[in-house]
Amino acid sequence: MSGPTDRTLTADGVTEETAKALRAAMQRLFAGKPQRTDGRLTKQNLWQEAGVSRATMNRAHSILTEWDEHLARHGSATPGEARRDEDIRELRRKLTEKTRECTTLQRRLDAAATAIAALHHDNTLLRQEISASGGRVISLHRPRGPADGDVH
Repeated sequence: MSGPTDRTLTADGVTEETAKALRAAMQRLFAGKPQRTDGRLTKQNLWQEAGVSRATMNRAHSILTEWDEHLARHGSATPGEARRDEDIRELRRKLTEKTRECTTLQRRLDAAATAIAALHHDNTLLRQEISASGGRVISLHRPRGPADGDVH
């Protein structure tokens, strides 16, 4: 946090050494490769990553303007957060697709269950009708034999 003996300020409003440290810290944070912080794109992480005080960072108006412009263009998500967010979007899309597929299959299953229940009901009624008529089942196919005029 101590600067060089020459305290000449740059156009950035801080010493050359401080400006270099802030810009290097900014690039590390933007690249998702922090050395001293958790990598979130916050001004607190910027000054901590640069190894300067908050007050010193606040004097670097042009560097802070660059920081704000970058965040306005690219958002405040780190590369890891951006990947995570994209993974979440993809998983939500897949979940929506699978939910739609399950809904379609559930409707088909309900329709099949309704048809099976109707067939079971009809089968029960037919069995009762057969039972009530004496229970005789007549075969529709008669065996053929020599009496039917078949010659082998």
